[in-house]
Amino acid sequence: MKPFALRDLVDDRPQDGVFRVNRALFRDQALFDLEMKHVFEGGWVFVGLATQAENPHDYFTNFLGRVPIIIQRDGEGTLRCFVNACPHKGVRLLQKLCGNARRHVCPYHSWTFDSAGANKNIKWQKAGRYAPGFDEENHDLATVAKFGEYRGFLFASLNADVPSLEEHLGETRKLIDLIVDKSPDGVELVPGRVVFTYAANWKMQLENCSDQYHFTSTHPSYIRILDQRAKEQVNEVVQSSIGAADFWQEDASGVTGGTMSFDHGHVLNWGIMPVSSALPEFERAEQLAQLHGVAKRNWMFNMRNLTIFPNLQLAENASSQMRVIRPIAAGMTEMQTWCIAPRGESAQARSFRIRQYEDFFNPTGMATPDDTVCYEEAQIGMAEQDRPWLQGHARGLGASIEGGNDWSDMIGMKPARSVLSDAQLCDESLFGSYYRAWAQRMAGVLS
Repeated sequence: MKPFALRDLVDDRPQDGVFRVNRALFRDQALFDLEMKHVFEGGWVFVGLATQAENPHDYFTNFLGRVPIIIQRDGEGTLRCFVNACPHKGVRLLQKLCGNARRHVCPYHSWTFDSAGANKNIKWQKAGRYAPGFDEENHDLATVAKFGEYRGFLFASLNADVPSLEEHLGETRKLIDLIVDKSPDGVELVPGRVVFTYAANWKMQLENCSDQYHFTSTHPSYIRILDQRAKEQVNEVVQSSIGAADFWQEDASGVTGGTMSFDHGHVLNWGIMPVSSALPEFERAEQLAQLHGVAKRNWMFNMRNLTIFPNLQLAENASSQMRVIRPIAAGMTEMQTWCIAPRGESAQARSFRIRQYEDFFNPTGMATPDDTVCYEEAQIGMAEQDRPWLQGHARGLGASIEGGNDWSDMIGMKPARSVLSDAQLCDESLFGSYYRAWAQRMAGVLS
């Protein structure tokens, strides 16, 4: 591996109006291995929703970087997070995605553990002639160093030396609240997980969710279909589908939306959308205004793409999607996606939500295939060359201001930086938050 320094990879000179990243960030495998250790195994990472294990002894499995984990409720209903590896020979204990079990038996040598991670049996232990030192060891499943929950969203870290989860999430908690508060019963995953891979770096997806600039270029077929449907809708009583015009609503000053950047690498790309029957939340519009105020209700209807660094993305536009990024190699990424929904919504709203979700999201939708093809073509263009610096992180630098604006003030949110824009500004400066957080986690290994 070339001995990279941080300055070789991220050129961050705000005093000169310059922010650039090096193509090596996307292609170098040795650098990727360091990312796994220090970004995905060295800090807070999203691992799932509490509703994925609601009842005593429910569990689901996941990964923290390269480390397999189990999230499970014990018999008392307490959520716990363990390394999914038997301490005997390191064999992965659970292979299923989810289930309910009071006991887990290792498939290799039958060591047994309960739903609280405690070792309950070592096969033929008395006949094993173990030395005294073995009895002094802890034979329970290894507990993940840090595990926390905010309103049903679960995060974990293999590194105990991290800030509190509250500090890590910071002001983005108000954006999570917008999702959870759509129902007094919170949010749930619509049954059906989609998993796919693309042959490109994980940071392609990280950026794309926050990228307004590509929308009209990459998804013209989706826009044409939305416009055609809008022309065909003649019965105003029937719930209408979202139209292309809904994405570019302007306020009196010509603002259509903007971006917000937060501490620890989290960002928001948002746009003004009307409170209309084009979204399944419309059936609760008045109730939401009464419960939370008109400003917060209106924000619930706005288009929002929120990224919680490094791996969680919550996309709210035609429908609602949760995306979880899992890097596999420098040039390979696994995506897990779900439709998410407020609990207790009507059958009509749920059906409408799923239909709009299918339109836009997933490998079978009209947007995701466009995006992933672009990622793979970009990965090819990341080959080492004489001009290593990318120019895709400068748009909007001249519009970015410290702190928030009137729109963030509506819900008492205080971002670190913000941009207000018209339909064509398409800020790229918010990407800098990703790479500054990346640099902070990598600072211990890159000079």
